[in-house]
Amino acid sequence: MIDEGTMRTIHQLRRVTVALNLRGAEFAAAQGLHTTDLRAIISLLDADREGIAATPGWLGEQLQLNSASVTALVDRLARLGLVRRDRDTADRRRVLLTVEPSATELGWAFFGPLMGRIAEVAGAFDQAELAVVDRFLAGVLTAAGSEGAGDEAAGDVRGT
Repeated sequence: MIDEGTMRTIHQLRRVTVALNLRGAEFAAAQGLHTTDLRAIISLLDADREGIAATPGWLGEQLQLNSASVTALVDRLARLGLVRRDRDTADRRRVLLTVEPSATELGWAFFGPLMGRIAEVAGAFDQAELAVVDRFLAGVLTAAGSEGAGDEAAGDVRGT
């Protein structure tokens, strides 16, 4: 059985997830995108920030899409001018995906105010507290990405 304090945290995290998903869906709809398009752009931005060479195969793994779906997705984003394909200069057989600056600007215009408000909330915490939050969120991300995370449907789900 999960204790009451932990359940409160789980429910709060669920509320945050729903609220952020709604904001993402609102942005996607306003731009004529599917939420998968938005997830693709976020994944590509994260890859760039982390120094990861984002290929269509890599993107497919991140989004759990087959190659035909990734091709259609990248075609759509490229046609909209949000993502571009470039040949890898080290291996001309490989295609790298990059988010166009216009897509980043669009994202900042929409999500910038939210990010500012979140930064204000974070400003109320000292670095040690933020390190604990970061460690918690990294653990949640690992748990959410665990293989078979949803396989417990037959188990006890009371309190969820």
